[in-house]
Amino acid sequence: MDLDPAAVAEQEHVVGAADTALAVGSGDLEVLGTPRLLAWCEGATVAALVGSLRPGETSVGVRVGLDHLAPSPVGATVTVRAQVVAHDGRRVTFEVGATASDGTVLATGTVERVVVDAARFTARLTR
Repeated sequence: MDLDPAAVAEQEHVVGAADTALAVGSGDLEVLGTPRLLAWCEGATVAALVGSLRPGETSVGVRVGLDHLAPSPVGATVTVRAQVVAHDGRRVTFEVGATASDGTVLATGTVERVVVDAARFTARLTR
């Protein structure tokens, strides 16, 4: 891994019906579900590592902490951002956040990922 210590990625998503708490089973409201928001934040961490990993390497999530602070309706545009804040060997810690198009902070948190050899990691799978 050749990590840029200030690596960052931003991604935009539009909340669809399949992204709601009702659809993902985390509640009964038609607003952005926390599991989907977390997945979007993790996706941004993966994007921030693009170009830093060697051939055959990938990263896996190992720890998350997310405060979902405000609701987002279907049709809302959400920008998620991930930035490297710490790097210790193969472990990379990201600060993540999500904002609405009007600037409302929707979520803040951290995600930790570990860089692994993809083939060795999947060879450990039990079926």
